[in-house]
Amino acid sequence: MAMYDNQDVARIMQLVRPNIRQLKPYSTARDEYKGSIGIFLDANENPFNNGYNRYPDPRQMELKQMVSARKGIAVENIFVGNGSDEAIDLCFRIFCVPSKNNVIAIAPSYGMYHVSADINDVEVREVQLNEDFSLPVDALLEKADDNSKLMFLCSPNNPSGNSFPKEQIVRILNEFRGMVVVDEAYIDFSDSDSLLTILLQHPNLIVLQTLSKAYGLAALRLGLAFACKEVMSIFARVKYPYNINLAGMECAKQLLQRDINTEVAAIKQERARVIAALGSIPSVKKVYPSDANFVLVRVGDAHTMYDVLIAAQVIVRDRSHIKGCEGCLRITIGTPEENDRMLEILKKYEESHLY
Repeated sequence: MAMYDNQDVARIMQLVRPNIRQLKPYSTARDEYKGSIGIFLDANENPFNNGYNRYPDPRQMELKQMVSARKGIAVENIFVGNGSDEAIDLCFRIFCVPSKNNVIAIAPSYGMYHVSADINDVEVREVQLNEDFSLPVDALLEKADDNSKLMFLCSPNNPSGNSFPKEQIVRILNEFRGMVVVDEAYIDFSDSDSLLTILLQHPNLIVLQTLSKAYGLAALRLGLAFACKEVMSIFARVKYPYNINLAGMECAKQLLQRDINTEVAAIKQERARVIAALGSIPSVKKVYPSDANFVLVRVGDAHTMYDVLIAAQVIVRDRSHIKGCEGCLRITIGTPEENDRMLEILKKYEESHLY
């Protein structure tokens, strides 16, 4: 049961762009008719069945029901997008008037927040994380003004790997007058609770998750957004009618039946081993704590170390050009064999005295 009242809903609706509040969405005949259908003569499809001749369910109801059972969140509070990037873009399109509104974002963080803002002609007011990548709550709140519609927080954060305390995010939810978008793409690798546990207490909260990371479905491009039903209904109105294709939905429904706990536990175990092994390499200056399936590593010469790994056909992410991540590489946790190979290359790099 929702724990917010009509005044909260009215305030949230005022955050929505006026043209979006008045939007009459595209509606298919199958949206309008809820009964059982035997003959489809409404959508100008090829009638000869090849498995893919019919348009997919625009509401993704079966997939949402599976997600609902997994997450303990009602279907009316769920949006399924073409990757989390679609949900991020919808946040801008729904709440931000181009060239007028602004958003607050932490830095360093996931680059698509800024890219989506640029595409939508929305100012980004970045707030640098503290030196230890902790959350500067006061600075974030001070950046906001009457035109601030969104605040993006990635927790666990990419590329730093750390989670932010729930009480800090709750304070932001209580004090920031716009929508707070918390990207939990890596939450399955964290020992911290998801903010889904408090979703219905805060109508200005949007939680993003993904099936790309822990669920191993990156190739399917399926992202999830969770919010109060009023916000999710607006997402449904603004999205393109058939944003998720049938093949992707069918594959996801099959693979979502897998138990990912064993794989997640193995990745977390490997994460601990890799962190310990990296810490014993002299050219590694610091390995940051991680709640994600990657580690951020500060080294003496990031560019050279990156090139050494590339030459050995191992690719990591060079983050050294980003403010706050100078000299840093981001290394994804692979299989034990892949991790061993990466560590072997770095150890040989040490022994060669190239550093």
